[in-house]
Amino acid sequence: MSTLTRILLLYYLIINVVLFSAMRIDKHKAEKGKMRIPEATLFIMSLLGGAIGGLAGMKLFSHKTKKPSFYAIYILSLILHIAFVMFLFRVF
Repeated sequence: MSTLTRILLLYYLIINVVLFSAMRIDKHKAEKGKMRIPEATLFIMSLLGGAIGGLAGMKLFSHKTKKPSFYAIYILSLILHIAFVMFLFRVF
């Protein structure tokens, strides 16, 4: 396995775990009536590559499931990152 592949796998693992965890934390805060994680922060984490973790968090924690904007951003982000990775592996 190349160094680039290892770095990408580690990066995507970390960013997806972070967004998945953020979805759980935000859901918990919502249930307790505490200050929440801003939606923009969740969107940014998705755009940085955490879409799979975000989608999994939505499904597992039943969080943000009534907001079409989350589905749209997460799916768009996932498509963009798949295209980005495909491009990287064609170039390198």
